[in-house]
Amino acid sequence: MKDQLCIYYDEEGDFLEINLGEYTEGYFKNLGKGIFERIDQKTGKVTGIAIHSFKLKTKNLKDLKIELPFKIQPIA
Repeated sequence: MKDQLCIYYDEEGDFLEINLGEYTEGYFKNLGKGIFERIDQKTGKVTGIAIHSFKLKTKNLKDLKIELPFKIQPIA
Protein backbone atom coordinates (compact mmCIF):
# COMPACT_ATOMS: atom_id res chain seq x y z
CA MET A 1 0.00 0.00 0.00
CA LYS A 2 3.07 2.22 0.03
CA ASP A 3 2.49 4.04 -3.27
CA GLN A 4 -1.28 3.72 -3.51
CA LEU A 5 -3.64 6.67 -3.63
CA CYS A 6 -6.38 6.15 -1.02
CA ILE A 7 -9.64 8.04 -1.45
CA TYR A 8 -12.30 8.28 1.24
CA TYR A 9 -15.61 10.13 0.88
CA ASP A 10 -18.15 10.61 3.66
CA GLU A 11 -21.42 11.42 1.89
CA GLU A 12 -23.29 12.42 5.05
CA GLY A 13 -20.57 14.87 6.10
CA ASP A 14 -19.71 15.80 2.46
CA PHE A 15 -16.02 15.28 3.23
CA LEU A 16 -13.43 14.02 0.70
CA GLU A 17 -10.01 12.84 1.80
CA ILE A 18 -7.20 11.77 -0.53
CA ASN A 19 -4.11 10.21 1.01
CA LEU A 20 -0.91 8.91 -0.56
CA GLY A 21 0.30 5.63 0.92
CA GLU A 22 -0.52 4.17 4.29
CA TYR A 23 -2.57 6.25 6.68
CA THR A 24 -0.19 7.36 9.43
CA GLU A 25 -0.63 9.37 12.59
CA GLY A 26 -0.87 13.02 11.69
CA TYR A 27 -2.89 16.19 11.69
CA PHE A 28 -4.66 18.55 9.30
CA LYS A 29 -3.39 22.02 8.43
CA ASN A 30 -6.19 24.40 7.40
CA LEU A 31 -5.46 26.08 4.05
CA GLY A 32 -8.74 28.02 4.11
CA LYS A 33 -12.08 27.65 2.34
CA GLY A 34 -12.57 24.09 3.60
CA ILE A 35 -9.30 22.74 2.13
CA PHE A 36 -6.81 20.96 4.40
CA GLU A 37 -3.37 19.37 4.03
CA ARG A 38 -2.76 16.16 5.94
CA ILE A 39 0.66 16.25 7.60
CA ASP A 40 2.50 13.16 8.85
CA GLN A 41 3.29 13.76 12.52
CA LYS A 42 6.72 12.03 12.46
CA THR A 43 8.11 13.32 9.15
CA GLY A 44 6.26 16.63 8.76
CA LYS A 45 5.57 15.76 5.11
CA VAL A 46 2.26 16.34 3.38
CA THR A 47 0.59 12.96 2.84
CA GLY A 48 -2.80 14.05 1.59
CA ILE A 49 -5.54 16.61 1.28
CA ALA A 50 -9.10 16.88 2.53
CA ILE A 51 -11.99 18.95 1.20
CA HIS A 52 -14.97 19.82 3.36
CA SER A 53 -18.29 20.46 1.53
CA PHE A 54 -16.89 18.72 -1.56
CA LYS A 55 -20.23 18.29 -3.42
CA LEU A 56 -21.27 21.84 -2.65
CA LYS A 57 -17.95 23.20 -3.96
CA THR A 58 -18.13 21.14 -7.16
CA LYS A 59 -21.83 21.00 -8.06
CA ASN A 60 -21.63 23.73 -10.74
CA LEU A 61 -18.30 22.70 -12.25
CA LYS A 62 -17.92 20.90 -15.56
CA ASP A 63 -14.30 19.95 -14.93
CA LEU A 64 -12.90 19.68 -11.44
CA LYS A 65 -9.30 20.77 -11.09
CA ILE A 66 -7.62 20.56 -7.72
CA GLU A 67 -3.95 21.31 -7.26
CA LEU A 68 -2.52 18.73 -4.89
CA PRO A 69 0.08 19.85 -2.35
CA PHE A 70 2.27 16.90 -3.32
CA LYS A 71 3.50 15.17 -6.48
CA ILE A 72 2.21 11.70 -7.28
CA GLN A 73 4.91 9.39 -8.60
CA PRO A 74 3.80 6.83 -11.18
CA ILE A 75 4.07 3.20 -10.13
CA ALA A 76 6.57 1.38 -12.30
